[in-house]
Amino acid sequence: MDYSDDLLRSILKSVRRIACVGVSMNPVRPSYYVARYLSLKGFHVTPVNPVHAGERLFGRQVVADLFAVEGEVDMVDIFRRPEHVPALVDEALERFPNLKVVWMQIGVTHAEAAAKVEARGVTVIQDRCPKIEYQRLFGELRMGGFNTGVISSRL
Repeated sequence: MDYSDDLLRSILKSVRRIACVGVSMNPVRPSYYVARYLSLKGFHVTPVNPVHAGERLFGRQVVADLFAVEGEVDMVDIFRRPEHVPALVDEALERFPNLKVVWMQIGVTHAEAAAKVEARGVTVIQDRCPKIEYQRLFGELRMGGFNTGVISSRL
């Protein structure tokens, strides 16, 4: 899956409300630190995890499913195995009529579900991480632990 930097940049500039499906309460899990990072960058992140519904994470209440999310979201970020994607896509398309993006995390792809989303006019990103893409596109990779080869101190 090859996505242009312009497409990824426009998504990350335009979405404000994200439902993060499969977010973990464990701070060493990727879903936790991606959701935390996005919330620190000003995105309104609603954590979705039925096991932790009712608990609080990043100042927001964890909800059981997408139907429990209050209001609209621009993007659904999926941290679930590929076999769970079709049901999540159906839920997202039913729940959010104005959905702009379905984003599947690194290692998550599902061709049939992606085709269904695209047929509804919604953008699909697969096998990518919005945190990494944000850092890469907006000059923050050093914060992600990547050696960019750029020396930041000036004389």
